[in-house]
Amino acid sequence: MDSFFYDITIVGGGIVGAATAYKIQQKYPRLKLVLIEKEESLAAHQTGNNSGVIHSGLYYKPGSLKAKLCSDGRKQLVSFAKQYNVAHEVCGKVVAATDKSELPYLDKIFNNGLQNKIEDIEKINSDQVKDIEPYVKSIGGIWVPCTGIIDFKSATETMANLVLGIQPKSKIVLGAEAMNWNHSSETSVLVTSKQKYNTKYVIFCGGLQADRLAKKDNINLKQRVVGFRGDYYNLTEGAKEKVKNLIYPVPNPAFPFLGVHFTRMINGDVECGPNAVLTFKREGYGKTDFNLKDTVDALTYSGIWNLLKNNTKFAVNEYRRAFSKTMFLKTLQRLIPSLTAEDIVPGRSGVRAMLLKENGEMQEDFEIAYQNKSIHVLNAPSPAATACLAIGDKICDMAIAHFDL
Repeated sequence: MDSFFYDITIVGGGIVGAATAYKIQQKYPRLKLVLIEKEESLAAHQTGNNSGVIHSGLYYKPGSLKAKLCSDGRKQLVSFAKQYNVAHEVCGKVVAATDKSELPYLDKIFNNGLQNKIEDIEKINSDQVKDIEPYVKSIGGIWVPCTGIIDFKSATETMANLVLGIQPKSKIVLGAEAMNWNHSSETSVLVTSKQKYNTKYVIFCGGLQADRLAKKDNINLKQRVVGFRGDYYNLTEGAKEKVKNLIYPVPNPAFPFLGVHFTRMINGDVECGPNAVLTFKREGYGKTDFNLKDTVDALTYSGIWNLLKNNTKFAVNEYRRAFSKTMFLKTLQRLIPSLTAEDIVPGRSGVRAMLLKENGEMQEDFEIAYQNKSIHVLNAPSPAATACLAIGDKICDMAIAHFDL
């Protein structure tokens, strides 16, 4: 038994799970930790399939966990990347308004940025936008110089390796799914698809499976995780010059997503997207991917029907755009009118986990809960990757409060 006994088991090998392991191991080098991931590699889902942006914290409600942890996490992440040679660049981004109706919300997010103490942001006019992004047509915007790009997968792997460097008896386990567990006064027993582990405490960072893991642990969670697939296009080699760094639209406040944007990736590619389509497979990246359990879970949940009822036009347009290059292009041309169909080619897709309330509204803020010798990360959508090290600090503080470390 001793060879499979750990002080803390962390379920989920995305960047939040890896950052949590790293932060706890840093603070308590003597502890034996095991990080368990069901896929054959770390960062296989949300972490490895997002847009690779280091977010500034511009959009989040002042005083919220998202606002606090994004700002703190961004600074920590950039420092971490510099220290451990993780590919990244603080290149800045433009948020560009293309219609007068967007100006009130542009002012709102700018004021958010000021309240969240985002360094050096400024309102800029259309000429200043063109100085930064010459191909963008706008009526003004916001310059956010502290936004950046990073290789999140590499950051995740670096954090995991640092855990092993601090404590060689800790372990990273890949290709093992957490199936069942039970808690006793002394230890918990966690059974994976490969092995049984005895552990004092468990921390669940399950992302797209967070609600199911919580339900298994008897947490009374009324909300349910819903997956939204986001499709990307890539700019062709000849069109890459039209995007210098990052270009975002002013988000529509009626919808819980930032809108289709342009992102220069750390490998030199330029991506356009994503859209947001309800997926019929939580971990499905193809447009026609289907999983019966995931579909039944979604379609038997009142929150889905209330979401669709409240946002019917948006949902229909997003789904149509997923199958129409012409519609996708028209959205992109609002920011860069000179783009043509020959400038974009289909790219990859990602899936975002959103905790959906029964009334059809998204759970806006991060949510982390403690129960039964376990900590559960219940809701960690964007900017969780940017905020990962600050989220790790938050979970470490909860572990100090609730675990006998």
